[in-house]
Amino acid sequence: MTSVSIQDGNSVLMPLIKAIQENKQYLSDIDGLIGDGDHGINMNKGFTLCEEQLQTQPGDLSHGFSTLSNILMSQIGGSMGPLYGMFFRAMARSCKGKETMDEAGFGEMLTAAKDKVMDISGAKLGDKTLLDVLLPAEEAFRVALAGGESFSSCLDKMSEAAGRGRDATKDMIAKIGRSSRLGERSRGVIDAGSASCCLILQTLAQALKSKI
Repeated sequence: MTSVSIQDGNSVLMPLIKAIQENKQYLSDIDGLIGDGDHGINMNKGFTLCEEQLQTQPGDLSHGFSTLSNILMSQIGGSMGPLYGMFFRAMARSCKGKETMDEAGFGEMLTAAKDKVMDISGAKLGDKTLLDVLLPAEEAFRVALAGGESFSSCLDKMSEAAGRGRDATKDMIAKIGRSSRLGERSRGVIDAGSASCCLILQTLAQALKSKI
């Protein structure tokens, strides 16, 4: 088992914030093809507000995730605010009170986040949502962990599965949300929520790997 310190939450949160900021236009552009076109704008708003707060009130990883959760649920609109808000709240609760995190601890945190999103979203695998990234990514991490792979390798497997899940949404028909009204016309476009979820998981993996 390999443990990393999570007392400096900003070392993990700031790369996540930067990734969302740098991909704001991309996320809004793909959302605009079958949705409202504001996913990147809304995510950027929430993550930037979190950045401002964490710069003056830093803390451990649980504090960082909790801060982000509260902002996403209260400051951005649409369905993604509550979904990601609960996603990060579950992560915050999973690592609360811990000074370090090993691969098993991260696996528990990832599963907690997946379970919470499933509870509130009403979506399932194949519905062209962020769960098409989160479900296979969590499973890939869990399988690698069970196989005795290193923390770094488990994170790599998670990242690879996240990318495949994101790309797979291009050929799906939306079953949930506003884009579901388009039916067959929603095919041929990557789901914006799956794109942001993949970005978050892959960036989180890189941030943690840099601490191993």
